[in-house]
Amino acid sequence: MDGGPSHYLIVDGHSVMHAWPELRRAMRNSARRHLARLELMRVLRVYQDMSGAQVVLVFDGTHQARAEEREPGGLQVIYAEAGTTADAIIERLASKYAPVHPLRVVSADGMVRETVLASGADWTSPEMLRRLCEDAEEKLRGMIGG
Repeated sequence: MDGGPSHYLIVDGHSVMHAWPELRRAMRNSARRHLARLELMRVLRVYQDMSGAQVVLVFDGTHQARAEEREPGGLQVIYAEAGTTADAIIERLASKYAPVHPLRVVSADGMVRETVLASGADWTSPEMLRRLCEDAEEKLRGMIGG
């Protein structure tokens, strides 16, 4: 094994934040929206660490140009530029990388699901991602406690 990620997980950030009740509550208050984003990033870091996946988190953006942040060994976060959507970026990434890497996309959007499945990527609902993240948190607690 080359030490690289076992697979890639591309997450539609806003789709997940609107699907998970505790994040959805924070999203209702504009002063707390950033806290929902930070909590989602925290949970996805744990999932990435426990699963060996490389997580790419994509958000709709309002910037003039696409913005990207990459933590060393951590999450890759992409903000769509104004005039495009996270969905469009996710669909392009799936089309480009699914043929060469194991790839799973998380989105509640049915059209995104159909597009990524057609490109050869796997699809997971935000609810299933939640269960995967809870399992990762439990695994981490077991490692720390044991």
